[in-house]
This record gives sequence, C-alpha cells and structure tokens, in this order.
Amino acid sequence: MTSRPLRTERVDAVVLEVHGLVHDQGWLADRALEMALRRERLWAAERRAAAEAVFGVTRWQGQLDWLLAAGGRGPDLSTRYAAWLARFGGLEREEAARRLGIPPGALAPLDRADARIAAVADPVERLSVEESLPRWIAERFAAETGLDDARALARALNARAPLTIRANGLLGDRDDLRGRLRAEGTGSEPTRLSPWGLVLDGHANAFGLGAFKEGRFEIQDEGSQIVALACAARPGWLAVDACAGAGGKSLALAAEMRNRGSIWALDSDADRLGEAKRRARRARVHNLRTRAIPAGPEAAEALRDLEGAADVVLVDAPCSGLGTLRRKPDARWRLRPEDPERFARTQRELCARFGALVRPGGRLVYATCAIGRTENAEVADFVERELPFAPAPLAPLLGEERARAAGAEGSRLHLYPHRHGTDGFFVAVFERRR
Repeated sequence: MTSRPLRTERVDAVVLEVHGLVHDQGWLADRALEMALRRERLWAAERRAAAEAVFGVTRWQGQLDWLLAAGGRGPDLSTRYAAWLARFGGLEREEAARRLGIPPGALAPLDRADARIAAVADPVERLSVEESLPRWIAERFAAETGLDDARALARALNARAPLTIRANGLLGDRDDLRGRLRAEGTGSEPTRLSPWGLVLDGHANAFGLGAFKEGRFEIQDEGSQIVALACAARPGWLAVDACAGAGGKSLALAAEMRNRGSIWALDSDADRLGEAKRRARRARVHNLRTRAIPAGPEAAEALRDLEGAADVVLVDAPCSGLGTLRRKPDARWRLRPEDPERFARTQRELCARFGALVRPGGRLVYATCAIGRTENAEVADFVERELPFAPAPLAPLLGEERARAAGAEGSRLHLYPHRHGTDGFFVAVFERRR
C-alpha cells in the first residue's frame, strides 16, 4: 500500500504552536505536544513527524540561536524551525525557507556551521554550542567527568532515548513477555543490566499493544529499573516509596514482593497517586496503598504510624533531572545554575524525614535522575555523616556480576547514558544502625 504524503502545513502548525507554548509561556514540551495532538486530526506519520520536530527544535535551539544570532537578537520561531529543518531535518535550505515562509537569506548564517563551531577557542564554550547546552551545564559536566567524557555524555543526551519496558513479574518473566510481543509482531531485545527489561523496536506503539492493556509490562527506563532492583524488596515486607509520583517504581517493588506484604506509595501530589492506583489495577498489584503527604514539616504527623516500621524505604528524590535530558530536552532551558543546590537542600530534608520510617537494620535507598556531586555524592555523604545510617554494599542486592558490569562502587552507583545506555541515575544504599 502506498503511504500517504505528509500534510506538512498541518505538521508545521502544530510544531510552531507547541514551540511557542514552550518558548514563550513556559509549558512543558510533552504536555504542550499532547494537548495539540489531542485536538488536531493528524495521521500517525504526521504525529511522529510533529513530535520529532518539536523535540528536535527544542533540543538544538541553543546551537541554532548561536548560529543565527545577529545583533544580539534571537531568531523568531519560524526561522528557528526552518533552520532545524535545514540543519537536522534533511531539507535543503531553500526548501526549508519556502516551507516556513521566510526569506531564503534568513538561513544564510548556517553557512560553514560546523567549521564555525569548531573554531570556538574556549573548549567549554565549544562544548556548549556543539551540543546545545547552557554554558553552566557544559561547565558542570566538564568538571564532573572531564571534557572528553562530557562531550560523550552530552552527545548521548542529545540522542533519542530507547523505548524500554519492564516485564511485570506477577504475570510472567521477561522471556514470556518477549514471546508475547513477538506474537503481536513487535521485536525486542533484553536490556543489558536489568533482568526485567526489554528494548522495543523503534516503531512500536507500546500503549496499543495487547500485552500492555493486559498489564504485562510498564514503560520504564532501564536505569529506573535498576533503582527498584537495588531496593531488593521481599515478599511479606513493609516497603515505602517515599516520592512515588505515578508509581512506576512502586509497581516494580510490588512485583518483587509477589503481592505479599505492603508497599506504601507516598507523594505530595494526590493526582499522581491516583494514576499510581490506576496503573496498579491494570498490573494486578494488590498490595499497593497510597497516601498523600504534606510537602512541609507537617508531614511528620502524617507519617507517625510508619515510623521505624519499614523494611525498606526508597527516596527517589525530586531533582534537577539532568540525567533525563534526552527525554526532556526542554528542561535544559528551564533549569538555572542554582537549581542543583536548591534541590540538594530538599533532598537532605527528605532523607531525614523518610529515613525515620526505616526500622533498625532496615534499608534506605536514595536515588536521583541527576548528574553531579551536589545532588548525589554530597547528599549521600550527609546521610552517612548526619543520620543513623551506614553504607550497605550494592553487590548482594544487584548480584555480583550485575554490580560489576554497572560499575557499582561499594554502596553507590552512577549510571550514565553514554556508558550504560540508561538515563542518568545515582543510587546509594544504607542500613539503619539504630
């Protein structure tokens, strides 16, 4: 069957609308795109093209604006989009300009783009322009990993993230799921580190698969799966997911507990906990309980009955999200240099608050999807120094071979997109002393 040609004028209208909402009104890119696509009647190929362009323009706007800058003024949205089509979208410059209705000369600054970028003398500034990062993020990455590694990291964060799923162990293991997906015409490959994960082929509509509707899998990054695995929750335990959100890791813990014992999903956002309950029903999880917790000091009273009772508490804390830029490219333009320290203050408070729920001898697992010492190692140091916890080795929890492959160092693990193929994550595990 002959494929239908894209109605580019409709795709472009969506892209410009969404980019305007993100750039001028501060919308999250995925929310704005979801809203626009819900309203517009686009074909599947057009929806994919619109999504690719929205995230592509957002991801590369730093580099495009640097190339197009004249007199200190940034380009308008149409010019930026046309520049993306010409530089990254496979169109000739004249065709891109004509398609967006701008003068052909508006894209002349793209001449010799690669050579101009390569000629930037300051290596950190060159990294910032080359990989379309705010300078402060480029500086942070370079300071954390060195310039060469920072370049590889940034490049990985600018690549499309894989579509990774976690098999619901309550309804079969990974091999069972892989066979079921094959029967539905969807290819997959096992993840390298997680024993639960599969990477779907790039054309799969995961939400439309029968296996998804039956609760046989959840969409979850491999790094997120490793965080849940590090909790090593067991049947009959009382487990707490302290910053549960929509419950992705809660469901993984529940599957490990074989629906026996209790898993408490806590969050300050009651709506997200409602989504967790809906997901639990689909996954046939019966031991999940939810509780909305106030965000401030008044949370202590709401947690009184759980104090000192939990076998394991996961604090997957709010963070800068620097490890997830490949999925949320707009975040790089919203974050500010002071944000990592601001998040770290909150993270220390949360570790103290929810650490009080751990029984003596029980386990506290601290995790973020951030990159950098401020939100990771320095917060873990605080837990060891100021709270009644000692570091607990990761190898017995992950398995010796897996811990070695992931590069775990004692009680701590850093996961990076360019090294592990996951989102960026940090995990540290502690045991309560008293």
